[in-house]
Amino acid sequence: MHEAPKVTILVVEDEPKVAGALRDGLESEGYSVTLAQTGEEGFFHANSQVFDLILLDIMLPGRDGIEILQTLRRQSIKLPVLLLTAKDAIEDRVLGLDSGADDYLVKPFAFAELSARVRVLLRRNKAEANSSLKIGDLEIDPVRRTVTRGAHRIDLTAREFDLLEYLARNHDRVVSREMLARDLWRETSRATPLDNVIDVHIARLRRKIDDPFASKVLHTVRGVGFTLSEGQL
Repeated sequence: MHEAPKVTILVVEDEPKVAGALRDGLESEGYSVTLAQTGEEGFFHANSQVFDLILLDIMLPGRDGIEILQTLRRQSIKLPVLLLTAKDAIEDRVLGLDSGADDYLVKPFAFAELSARVRVLLRRNKAEANSSLKIGDLEIDPVRRTVTRGAHRIDLTAREFDLLEYLARNHDRVVSREMLARDLWRETSRATPLDNVIDVHIARLRRKIDDPFASKVLHTVRGVGFTLSEGQL
């Protein structure tokens, strides 16, 4: 029986003591935590990895938290973001929420409160994750693990379904082979890359969800990876 993957949280915080305390507290509750101490580093992680939630400080060296948040939302990255800030003015809260934040926590705060807000955001996100995913006429039901295009039912293996769901949750975003190896195959330290294995699964998936249909939704971005998108690239 497969072990359920840990919930992954990106913490973008430039104060080392605060960052360390957040990491230790969250890891003690069973979360997998990635730390970033600059805006650029945080933005890089958010674009190159898939997380379940981001804790994002507003005041950061280089690119600030609001700019990062606005850019992520423009890229249609919809994961929950909890802003952390020392500013308590109403206009600062409004700016953060209008920029796409899901919640807002003013420093200093008790870890118990942060933990409670994290749980609320994760529950909300899980409920949304259980709803059907649609890209054009392709519909994926994560609960029943069924796939249809128009009136046609498509039968997939468990691995093919997981691959399609992962691409669908990142639709219109290019997913690299490295991301698939890490997040789906859970392989991070192999001497031999999984590129051939991944390409075989992509080819099998494409034969089922694209080849019988006029419009194509699974696209290869040469030298980069793959994307699930209704429009032509």
